[in-house]
Amino acid sequence: RYDVLAENLMDPSHVPYAHKGLFRGLPRLVDPGREEYDKEGGVPMAVKVEESSVNGFASSQGPGYSKFVAPCTYYGSPASKKSEKNKPHLMIVFIIVPVAPGRSRVMWAYPRNFGLWLHKITPRWFDHIGVNVILDSDMYLLHLEERNFAKAGIENWQKSVYVPTTSDGTVVAFRNWFRKHCRFQVGWAAPTVDQLPPTPTKDKLMDRYWSHVAQCRSCSAALKAMRALEVALQVASIAVVGFLAVAKGTLLTSVAQRAVVVSVAVLCFAASRWLADFIQKNFYFEDYVHAYK
Repeated sequence: RYDVLAENLMDPSHVPYAHKGLFRGLPRLVDPGREEYDKEGGVPMAVKVEESSVNGFASSQGPGYSKFVAPCTYYGSPASKKSEKNKPHLMIVFIIVPVAPGRSRVMWAYPRNFGLWLHKITPRWFDHIGVNVILDSDMYLLHLEERNFAKAGIENWQKSVYVPTTSDGTVVAFRNWFRKHCRFQVGWAAPTVDQLPPTPTKDKLMDRYWSHVAQCRSCSAALKAMRALEVALQVASIAVVGFLAVAKGTLLTSVAQRAVVVSVAVLCFAASRWLADFIQKNFYFEDYVHAYK
């Protein structure tokens, strides 16, 4: 749902827990010098909402800032708005588009003024698979959360969650904005009953191919190339074994030569299996189990 997705993207305190192991050291970047970390890396965060209106709200956290531009854009930076232009500066921008009850589309960007040369040597699909891991670590939790909200009634969202700390400032601000200016509803173009769709299996809920890869030219091209390489490695392993059988008594006259050929066949087959596993996890589905991270 639009509101659950928007709230999640605005919540800084969930990162060490929902994305455990994916953002190592992030709290120290946000608030350097602190020592009050728990085992997951969580730390107290003083989030202050500075202004709020029908157009959204702005907030600050230490030197950093964030802003919600209603109804779909949220952006922020760990650095101050007044940071010097010649110093490294990073922003994160999200655009949250409601598609249907229980479905939303998120678009993102990370504008920065440093390390731009990385874009010239790093393919886009490599960045995308990293972002997909982050989204997957949120997906199932948000799915359960929206069901809990629906069960309690969206007007009673406080009964489903506990938001007592200053780090919950932007979450509460968004919920207040959504209540006051939207009456907890999305204005769909066509009248519809705001009812969540049936709960899918986890592999369908966290599917990467139809939700991203099929629509992304970089990822779909990478997938096609990797599939071709996987087949080529399998063919090569079979061809090498066939060559070994045919040339065993003629061209391959020593044990060392036969061992090299066998090793090449094994390496080709092992590489094809590793590549198949890489493709499955990064372009189709990989379960994210928080308890194991």
